Amino acid sequence: MLTNKRCLVTGGSRNLGRALCVGLAEAGAKVAFTYLSRDADAERTLETLRELGAEPLAFKGDASDPAHVKETIKALNEAWGGLDVLVNNVGISKILPIALLEEADWDKMMAVNVKSAYLFSREALRGMLKQRSGRIISIGSFASRRIIGAPVHYAASKAALEAFTLALAHEVGKYDVLVNCVSPGLADVGMSQRLPAHHVTDFMSQAATGQLVPGTDVAATVVWLASDANTSVTGARIEVDGGV
Repeated sequence: MLTNKRCLVTGGSRNLGRALCVGLAEAGAKVAFTYLSRDADAERTLETLRELGAEPLAFKGDASDPAHVKETIKALNEAWGGLDVLVNNVGISKILPIALLEEADWDKMMAVNVKSAYLFSREALRGMLKQRSGRIISIGSFASRRIIGAPVHYAASKAALEAFTLALAHEVGKYDVLVNCVSPGLADVGMSQRLPAHHVTDFMSQAATGQLVPGTDVAATVVWLASDANTSVTGARIEVDGGV
C-alpha cells in the first residue's frame, strides 16, 4: 500500500512510535524516525525495520529544536530525495494538578506536543508543495475532548494539535497535501504502562470495547491515511479509541 513511500515518524523509537514505524514498513514504506535520548530503544527499532526491508534511518535530537528539525529534513532530502509522509507522533505527558503546574511544565508540554508538529510540518512542506503531493498525520488524543484524568496542559496541547491540523489542511489542500489527526484512546503500548492502575481501569470501563486500544489499530489507520487510497480525507480527526 505504501511501496517506496518515504516516511518520517517523530518520536518513533519505542511504544506507539515503534508500532507506527513497523506498520509503515510492513506496508512497504521506507521509514525514518527521530528520538530524543534512548539509544538502545532506537537500535532495537532499527533492527526490526531492517528485518522488514524498510531502509531505516534514525535521527537523534530534540523535536522542538528548529536546528534539529532542519538538519533531519535536510538529511532525508539528501538520502531519499524528498519526503512523502510525515507522522507527528512525538509527545509527552505528565500528570499534575493545575495547582502544582509550573510555567516550565506548561511550556515544555506545548513545545514537544505542538511546536514540534509545526516545525516538522513547515520543513516537510517545502518539498511536498514543490512535488504537489504529501501526507501529514499528527497523533492526537481522546483526552482533547473526553477527559479521563487528563492533566490540563496535556489536554490543551492535543486540542491545539487538532486545530493546527484543520487549519493546515485548508491551507495546503490545493497542492494535494492531505493533513489529518489520529486520536487514539489509551493504547496497549506506552502511556498505559506508566499510569496508575485506576486510570487504566477507568478507561476500559468507559470504552465500548472494554479494552485498551491495540497499537496496531492506530498504525493501520495511519497507513491508510498515508496511502494513495486516501484521496479526499483531510482536516479530519479520526478517533481510534474503542468507543469511549
